[in-house]
Amino acid sequence: MERLRKYMLTWRPDISRWRFFLLALLLAGALMLLIFSGCKEDKKSAEAQEARSNEPPVMVVVTKVIQQTVPIYLDFVARTEAKETVDIKARAEGVLEQKAFKEGTKVKKGQLLYVIDPRPYDAKLKSSKAKLASAKAAIDQAKANLNKAKQDVARLTPLAKQDAVPQQDLDTAVAKEQTSAADLTQAYAGVDEAKAMVTQDELNLGYCTIRSPLDGLIGRTKVNVGNLVGRNETTLLATISSIDPIWVSFAISEASYLYFAKKVDIEGPTPPVEMVLADNSTYPYKGKTIIGDRAVDVKTGTISLVAEFPNPNGLIRPGQFARVRIPAEQAKDALLIPQRAVSEQQNAKIVYVVTPDNKVALRTVVLGDRYENMFIIKEGVKAGERVIVEGLLKVRPGAVVKPTDKPMTEEKKGQ
Repeated sequence: MERLRKYMLTWRPDISRWRFFLLALLLAGALMLLIFSGCKEDKKSAEAQEARSNEPPVMVVVTKVIQQTVPIYLDFVARTEAKETVDIKARAEGVLEQKAFKEGTKVKKGQLLYVIDPRPYDAKLKSSKAKLASAKAAIDQAKANLNKAKQDVARLTPLAKQDAVPQQDLDTAVAKEQTSAADLTQAYAGVDEAKAMVTQDELNLGYCTIRSPLDGLIGRTKVNVGNLVGRNETTLLATISSIDPIWVSFAISEASYLYFAKKVDIEGPTPPVEMVLADNSTYPYKGKTIIGDRAVDVKTGTISLVAEFPNPNGLIRPGQFARVRIPAEQAKDALLIPQRAVSEQQNAKIVYVVTPDNKVALRTVVLGDRYENMFIIKEGVKAGERVIVEGLLKVRPGAVVKPTDKPMTEEKKGQ
């Protein structure tokens, strides 16, 4: 017993060995846990893959990659403007009695727009015409007086030579003849003055009726009926702008100007230009460049141009933003796909291609210029391959799909 007690007092456990043993047990437990979790995840993944494989193929709309020669366009920011713009102003003072048009609609040249109270001007015109008639009557009276004076002179002249009448009578007759001639001249001047007054009053009366000076689109009226207009200055009533044809102004860089100028020297006049509207639709009518500014703007390094477009339906109005597209060159055998087939993923442009066995493949593409509603593809696809244009959100690489070349909206209508 004494020996056992001494042994127990002298025994010390090896702590480092116990720590190593505990650490080994913990590592073994963690490894078993990872293996067990991995088995469960593999099982879930397999089950999910099996479930997806049992799903019916997703229907997508595809189109083939086209290969053809197409023109390359240069786009320029543009603004529409009217070829002619006229401010309608009141030139006669008076109360505005009538507005004879609908605001914001087309008007024809000569169409009645406004009426200013004409009664004061009509009364003044009648007074001027009366004065003209009086002046004309004064001419007739002056002519009669002159004829009488001439007859008296002719009668008294031989009698005065024979001393049959006093010389004083002849001198009086001659003076009266001269006075009558002066009266006749003054009467003619009075008629001219009266005619000028009548003309002016007719103009003033005409200013009371305001008609459209051109075919165009009229805006909102600035003055309502019942207001006094034209006092001390002309009053702006409305503005009319011509809309057919419509002008489109834009600026091109000096380099672009030199390119097109040289192209014109070699190939002749530039082809018709196109206009792209704010909703990215292409305007159906072609235009032509008609005006080029005389100099390059030294501040911007650009030169201003104006293109003219037909606008028979009045769709384009002054002040709209647009883009002018001018053909620059030809892209031979270009690969084309619709713009809506292209997506962006991690700063790369991608498309989904349907392989011959109807599986989806993701392709990274390099885009070129635009042509109408399509992209020119430099790299990534080949001619004849099918790219998905509808149903992009429902597909993934490797999935089996059911491709169709008809829009889904049309298919639903047919069902």
